[in-house]
Amino acid sequence: MRNGVWPLVHAERAAMIDDLARLDAAQWEQPSLCAGWTVHDIVAHMVDVAHSTRLGFAVDMLRAGFDFDRQNTRGIERARGATPQETLRRLREAATRTSTPIAPLDTRLVEEVVHGEDFRRPLGISHSYSQEAVVRSLRQQVRTSTAFGGARELVAGVRLVATDTNLTIGDGPEVTGPVLALLLTVSGRRVAYDELDGPGLASLA
Repeated sequence: MRNGVWPLVHAERAAMIDDLARLDAAQWEQPSLCAGWTVHDIVAHMVDVAHSTRLGFAVDMLRAGFDFDRQNTRGIERARGATPQETLRRLREAATRTSTPIAPLDTRLVEEVVHGEDFRRPLGISHSYSQEAVVRSLRQQVRTSTAFGGARELVAGVRLVATDTNLTIGDGPEVTGPVLALLLTVSGRRVAYDELDGPGLASLA
């Protein structure tokens, strides 16, 4: 499988399904770290992402007027079941798919890791991610424009240094911390900001 992406994606989808199966109705309606989205919305988005194809994504973007947020909202509406159990069933059915929109394959890892934390952290669920998945996700995010959910412009001029793996990205004042905290912070999730340190941190605020 190309670049080893899909085994990592499928492992994270399986872990996500296991965690979601333990949630009660109230937890499904809790706000996630993704502004305006509940846990249920996150899962519906993951269903939509798993079904996304290059042609389908292009058509969706055209219909959304090339508005990325509008395209995501429509995808959630399309993929969300009448109940959490229905949405979870749809995620189970899509879990081993290998389709992808018009995007680098490592964006599939970004989706799994970042959105995994979007629902886990508010619910106090701990998960041990594959370090390879997190590292590849961070590398992908710093290559991707902020217009498409990435962090290229945000991290320009700083040096990201992971304290739990051999990873350094960029040049400039340092921002140090666990690689997952770096990923979440450059992805706009303030929840991990306090895990970071260094003179470049103000640039990510």
